[in-house]
Amino acid sequence: MSVFDDLVGQERAAAVLVQAASAAAEAVAGGRGAGMTHAWLFTGPPGSGRSTAARAFAAALLCPDRGCGHCDLCHQVAIGSHPDLESVRPQGLSYSVKQTRELILRAAGAPTLGRWRVVLFEDADRTTEAAANALLKAIEEPPPRTVWLLCSPAPDDMVTTIRSRCRLITLVTPSAAAVANVLATRDSVPPALAEFAARAAQGDIERARRLALDEETRRRREAVLSIPVSLSGVGECISAAERLVKTAEEEAAAATAELNETETTELRKAYGEGSSGKGLNKGLVRGGAGALKELEDRQKSRATRIKRDTLDVALLELVAFYRDVLAVQLGAGVVLANEDRRADIDDLARTTTAERSLRRIDAIMRCRERLAANVNPQIAVEAMTLALRP
Repeated sequence: MSVFDDLVGQERAAAVLVQAASAAAEAVAGGRGAGMTHAWLFTGPPGSGRSTAARAFAAALLCPDRGCGHCDLCHQVAIGSHPDLESVRPQGLSYSVKQTRELILRAAGAPTLGRWRVVLFEDADRTTEAAANALLKAIEEPPPRTVWLLCSPAPDDMVTTIRSRCRLITLVTPSAAAVANVLATRDSVPPALAEFAARAAQGDIERARRLALDEETRRRREAVLSIPVSLSGVGECISAAERLVKTAEEEAAAATAELNETETTELRKAYGEGSSGKGLNKGLVRGGAGALKELEDRQKSRATRIKRDTLDVALLELVAFYRDVLAVQLGAGVVLANEDRRADIDDLARTTTAERSLRRIDAIMRCRERLAANVNPQIAVEAMTLALRP
């Protein structure tokens, strides 16, 4: 067993990482820590397992057996409690320069257990320009035992100066068969359901797992895929857009409500709310007003990010649907991602043209770009649904 066993369909990348972990261990043993590559960039499409690969490599660097997968150190890395692992995942729309500088200070410490200090930075492409400049300096001049593992969808999502100083690990989209096998063997998903989820998720392992194990996720997918055949007029287009945006807002609210309350309560307690003593409560709460405002801003940013991510999943589902329509129209001999919607796909393929299908896919991609540019979601999605109607 190895920590790299979790990298589904990534045999080539896993081989590179195994070799690198072995070289790192030899460098430490020979007193040549400075010879280690100190910055790595993990890239790949959604669901390819960028953070999984980076975490596996972190375990291989920190484990005396180079990532055995069953020792205490590997377990600590897996759950994020290893003292020499700094794991960061931006919760909001971006990662500020202040947060980046604090991270750099934490990363500068010496390893506790004697090998490496590893910083695993998921979604590193969310750094602001100022934060990226601060991160660049840390990567250019790292402490001899600090290793940076950055994750980003594509190399171009990182500024050129950072990208050029990192060793690139490129992950690929796993095959549907590989994903289905993982669901069936590791999650005990019935084979038929595993095949459906793997095909519908188009290689996104976590998406496939949610489709296989969560009935609500499957229900939301059905609601999204019913949209193309419902767009008979302007009213239906506006209504469909409202449903998409409302669903995203509800999911964001559900995902953040409990966490927001817990964070706010803990912060208020930290600043003395509820404490006894004359004048104590009032003064401490006032002193924490700035911290509370900063927390509220982070919570709003996190909710916006979840809303955007939810909308983006729905838009990608629509892209896959129209891609299937296009495949049927062109007679391509490929497995359809939405085979369960074959009747709707065949109907649209007969009643429209391949050019029209391409225009619809372009309309969805423009909507994604507009959402990324902070266009009002309702306006952006309405424009898209109007472009999708017959």
